[in-house]
Amino acid sequence: MRNLLIFIVGAAALITLPHFLSFSQQEILVFLTINILLVSSYRLLTLTGEWSLGHVVIMGVGAYASALFSKELGLYVPVSILLGGIVAALLAVLLSFPLFRMKGFYFLIGSFAAGEIIRLLWKRFRDPFGGAKGIKGIDPMPDFSIGIYDFDFFEPISYYYLSAMIVAACLWILWRIERSPVGLTFHAVHWQDKLAEASGVNLRAYRTLAFAISSGFAGIAGALLAHYIGTINPNSFDVEVMVFVLTWAIVGGTGTFYGPILGCIVLTVLNEIVLRELGFEQMRPLIYGAIMILSILFMPKGLESVVQRIISRRAKT
Repeated sequence: MRNLLIFIVGAAALITLPHFLSFSQQEILVFLTINILLVSSYRLLTLTGEWSLGHVVIMGVGAYASALFSKELGLYVPVSILLGGIVAALLAVLLSFPLFRMKGFYFLIGSFAAGEIIRLLWKRFRDPFGGAKGIKGIDPMPDFSIGIYDFDFFEPISYYYLSAMIVAACLWILWRIERSPVGLTFHAVHWQDKLAEASGVNLRAYRTLAFAISSGFAGIAGALLAHYIGTINPNSFDVEVMVFVLTWAIVGGTGTFYGPILGCIVLTVLNEIVLRELGFEQMRPLIYGAIMILSILFMPKGLESVVQRIISRRAKT
């Protein structure tokens, strides 16, 4: 009963929140929602013990694929978004053949190299990727009505509701995967790889599966972004953006499902409310770097450990 009440209150807060924000803050809320899916999908890969520097580029693969499907082939935008996620997942499967010959630090560097090769291909070929200028005039989500509410997707509040529903469904799927036997095997691949292999687990197959699933959801996040802003280019998915994703995951913590989400929300609020208002937005990479170092030194388990301590103290009282 208590959990149901918390869910109802939380859902009501998410529905009413954009009505109390300015237009620019509503846009930030849209980007935050998409970033939550991005960082949550990234965590699924980390369950196997592998950290990638190419996840944002994979997000870009979904964005480019969805933009081209809708713009060049005339596919219905919701269908192109789904196909964007599938293309990102399939590319991850192809990349797994060279990348999973490596492990740990070498996988990290290999994923960065693969991502940069993909970005260079986007810049090199004007047809169909638009070269360095990218793709413009991407088809928007078609408007529709539900009851008395008209969804106009040029308005951030409507796109927020759409993206929130899609992201909520994706998060539920990710949550179910983690708690399934497959998700438990991901944990075993990370923490007890030798024992798991001795038990008949194909380590490379499960790492590839985690990589493909996480990439598919990252592709959906990229597609949502592309059809909202209407234009994408290779610089939208560079290593600087990847550093922000890493920071969200590390500061929030990857031990729980909600850890990276918490990190993404807290750091986004810090950037958009504190740094922007104080005029320090250009110093964001420096400040994020300092926050990451301080988090590793003094809060190695991330913000999720603070939440766990609060919950445990309340349980004792």
